[in-house]
Order: sequence, then C-alpha cells, then structure tokens
Amino acid sequence: MFLNIGLVLGLCLAMTSATQKCGERNVDGVGFRVVDPQGESEYGEFPWMAVILSKENLAGSVFNVYQCGGSLIHPSVVLTAASCVQNKAAAKTLVRLGEWDTQTRDEIYPHQDRQVHETVIHSGFNKTTQANNVALLFLEKPAELMETVDTICLPPMDQHIGTPRCFASGYGMDVAGANGRYQVILKKIEVPIVPSEKCQKALRTTSLGQEFVIHSSLICAGGEEGRNMCKGDTGSPLVCPIPGTVNRYYQAGIVMDGSGCGENRIPVLYANVPKFREWIEGHLTQRNMSHSYFNYS
Repeated sequence: MFLNIGLVLGLCLAMTSATQKCGERNVDGVGFRVVDPQGESEYGEFPWMAVILSKENLAGSVFNVYQCGGSLIHPSVVLTAASCVQNKAAAKTLVRLGEWDTQTRDEIYPHQDRQVHETVIHSGFNKTTQANNVALLFLEKPAELMETVDTICLPPMDQHIGTPRCFASGYGMDVAGANGRYQVILKKIEVPIVPSEKCQKALRTTSLGQEFVIHSSLICAGGEEGRNMCKGDTGSPLVCPIPGTVNRYYQAGIVMDGSGCGENRIPVLYANVPKFREWIEGHLTQRNMSHSYFNYS
C-alpha cells in the first residue's frame, strides 16, 4: 500500500548472522529464486541496499514514509544523496536494511531498522547544479551483518570507472508521470557507464542547453530505452563489477534528483563516488570508525 507522499513500510525485529566481504552480490538470491522477475531483484541480491524513511504524523498516527535510497558502507554508516536528506532532522529519519518486498513480513530474515543519530551533508552541495550531491547518515546502533545485510565496497579516490555495465537498484517509480508506481519489490536495472564527452554532447540537446558542462563530481550512465532510475530513486547506489573478481562490486555512483526514467535514450547523471572517497574516510576517521568495511583487495 502506498500513500501519495511516498511508500509506507512497517517495523520489524533484527537478526544476527555471519559477516561477508564487502560488495558480494547474491546473484541467485538468498534461499530462493524469483521466477520471471521482469526487473525485480532476487531476494538479498544487493545486501547493501538501504531504505531511508521519515517518521511522519499522519491523521494522528505515526507512519514511516519512504523518502529515498542509500547504501550501507559501514555497520553504522549509510551513504546517500544530499538532496534526499537536506533539511530533514536526524531524529525523524530511519534507515531500513535487509528489505526486499515491502508488502510482506514473511521473508526468510526480518529487516533491520536503525535510527539516524547524525546527518552530514557535503559542504559543497549545490542543489541547482547537483554538484557534490552526497551525504552520510550515522546510525545510533550498528547493523547486524548477515547474508541479506552487508556493506558495499568503495573504489579508490583515483579510480577510473571505465565503461562497464553496472547495476542500480531502488524502489522508485516504474515510469514518469501520473501513471508511475513505486515499486513493491526492490527493482534492478543494468546500465552502461557513458564517457563524459559523449554524455555531455547528449545532455546539451536537452533543456540543459548548449553551454552545459558536466561537473567533475558527476558521472554518466544509461541512455538505453526504459533502463534508467526514476522519481523516488534518489540516493540509491549504482554499483559496478570490481575488475578481476566474480560477483563483487564497488559503488561508482549515487542516483540524483531529476534522473529521468529512461526517456529519449539520454544518459543521466550520478554523483561520482570515487571523488568523495577522501571526504567519506575523513568523516569516519573523525569518529574513530574503521575503513575496513568498504575496502577490498
């Protein structure tokens, strides 16, 4: 069931289990496989996926209202878009981990809800240009890592992403406009990384105009009909294969506002995660938090 202001999700208890390496994608799901998924992810396929909720008083009752997506990079830290959490009090923000089907509690493992203790938004965030559209959410209590809840790896600061095919996941709308519906089951799309020059040329044919220049904190992906993120996917992760590994991924991008929904074969812009590696590590170091949960070798 959806409210017109977002997706309402219930509450549940957490569960403990063994940890895994960062960025391990459960390609075949956890416990079962989806038959004819049509864009749906497998259960537990992207264990780093986070759902960001806002605690809202509606008609005298408190609901957890869907806001956007995010990714778990440390048991106590979620990476998301600044545009998702700007001007939202930490005390009213909740993170849900291990979610998959928002309309049932009959999944193999319960999801985990964590209260946000502190929100940090990049000081250089520009809502107009979408530059530096990144934020960190520090949780009051760490997540319990398990098969369906784990961290995503982060690429080194100087990492060149190249042009692989990558995956984005989220609960945003399926199509733009009044006919769009928020997803009940976590969706996934496979999109190519697009070189900056090619992307800029394509974007200059849009309302952005002939003088548009892609900011250095952004990367491009997509450009295939019906294969892009949509309204409600802000903050969700774009993950790419780690070279030389099997089914391990690092986060290359963060979905931003105005990403479109795959119309007109125009690539869309994502926050460029490698550009923020030093910024992320700096904030964790300030709080005496380990970097090991998102490092890979």
